[in-house]
Amino acid sequence: MTFEQLHLKKENKIAFVTITREKKLNALDSATIQELHEAFSVLDIDSQVRAIVIMGQGQKAFVAGADIAEFSSFNQQQGEALSRLGHEKLFAFVENLSTPVIAAINGYALGGGLELALSCHMRVASDNARMGLPEVTLGLIPGYGGTRRLGQIIGKGRAHQMVATGQMISADKAMQWGLVNEIYTQEELVPKATELALKIAANAPISVSHSIKAINAQYSNSVESFETEIQLFGACFATNDFKEGTSAFLEKRKPDFKGN
Repeated sequence: MTFEQLHLKKENKIAFVTITREKKLNALDSATIQELHEAFSVLDIDSQVRAIVIMGQGQKAFVAGADIAEFSSFNQQQGEALSRLGHEKLFAFVENLSTPVIAAINGYALGGGLELALSCHMRVASDNARMGLPEVTLGLIPGYGGTRRLGQIIGKGRAHQMVATGQMISADKAMQWGLVNEIYTQEELVPKATELALKIAANAPISVSHSIKAINAQYSNSVESFETEIQLFGACFATNDFKEGTSAFLEKRKPDFKGN
């Protein structure tokens, strides 16, 4: 398959998926989400692929969020549709793949980027990584599973802190909180992620697939289980604060939220 937003490589039963939007800090727009869906779909049925490593192009960002310009004019119904489609096409889809997915986080993983990493089965990070869910600074909430998966991984109180402040945390803090499995230097990140993938690839693939399904069953992260997040994400699009937050972001100024 040929992709415009991705680079795909397969080697030693490992597939490497790289988002190639470096100038946009690998931000997720609808075209990239669609291509990721297609790539993961193909890889998941490839018997020669035992593990997948996903990363962002360049040294600055894994994925620095969603492409805000793409949805800044959306209304409530369009906002709900955006969230629902994202769950179905990518975030819930990746989480429920039968092939294990490792996120190699180099640099920023923000908003939808962190939500993508949360959807992966494992996360390793470079020591310069910065992670956060800054949606409240735009008059939004996380809409791709962040309100649920983050709390499952780091705990309810810490999830409230990260989401309500919108602030980034360091790789060290992410490791301390259990958000990432390991931290490496930038140079070590991909080789170490590959090493982890190869250890997985050496095991019985059906057993690995069944383990994913069994572990996921304990947390019930289906698209339907995210319905409250989807509806509240959409409701944010009906507020003046959303209009102010996205306008301020695109105009590179601080927002002046009024609470309506």
